[in-house]
Amino acid sequence: MDLDPHLEENRANWDSRVPVHLGPNGYRIERYHQDPQRVSETVTFDKPLLGDITGLSVVHLQCHIGTDTVSLARLGPSEVVGVDFSAPALEAARSLAADVGANATFVLSDVYNAAEAVGREFDVVYTSVGTIGWFPDMDRWAANVAALLRPGGRLVFRDIHPAAWPYEEVDGEVVNLYWYWPRDEPLVIEDETSYLGSGEVESPRANEFVHPVSEVLNALIGAGLRLDRVEEHPGCDWAQFPTQSVQVGDQWFFPDHLRDKVPFMWSIVATKPE
Repeated sequence: MDLDPHLEENRANWDSRVPVHLGPNGYRIERYHQDPQRVSETVTFDKPLLGDITGLSVVHLQCHIGTDTVSLARLGPSEVVGVDFSAPALEAARSLAADVGANATFVLSDVYNAAEAVGREFDVVYTSVGTIGWFPDMDRWAANVAALLRPGGRLVFRDIHPAAWPYEEVDGEVVNLYWYWPRDEPLVIEDETSYLGSGEVESPRANEFVHPVSEVLNALIGAGLRLDRVEEHPGCDWAQFPTQSVQVGDQWFFPDHLRDKVPFMWSIVATKPE
């Protein structure tokens, strides 16, 4: 894979997150060994939009170490193929799937070349949480999504809402730190920690890209997909703000002064016309 320098840095960053996510306080993959019915929080959140995938073929873009891919495989599809640009992540994903007997295979590719790398069409393309901010070109992404879908197949997508993306916790306060509209250069992040795990990331530099609502939707429309459903969610399935997130039931929300004022997540279901 030949990637531009920004995406090469991102790949190195994600390569170095793998041992952190596999270590203490990480993804706790032992739970998938201990409980053959376990489904990740991410896939559980998305099940209402996924619907019944029994007997369907599913491709999971940006699958990382495979916990969500294994979770999808436990929902009864005919097959699940995970795609990611990190070789260490896919090594961990293959190991997990083999250890727990999941019907899942994995392909090494970035999202811009996923359709060519996988080489066939699916009933469902699934991608969820923390995905599209790592690359700049939504049109190329949407074109690959469309190419991966058979006629009548559908995309199920969820990510941080673009209106929530600018918020960060700084010194115990949630503040609007970044911008909503894209800029010529990405936001450069240098962080030796990750969102899970207690170890240090060896390649801490990463580049994040802003994608407003209109850009994402227009990319999918431009790729020939039909928008079936767009949802906005007030909560999410993890504590985005380490000390300030408010938990209600099994969901996490903005702190009270922002709760119900800012959408937290959003979801899209789009279909490739027959």
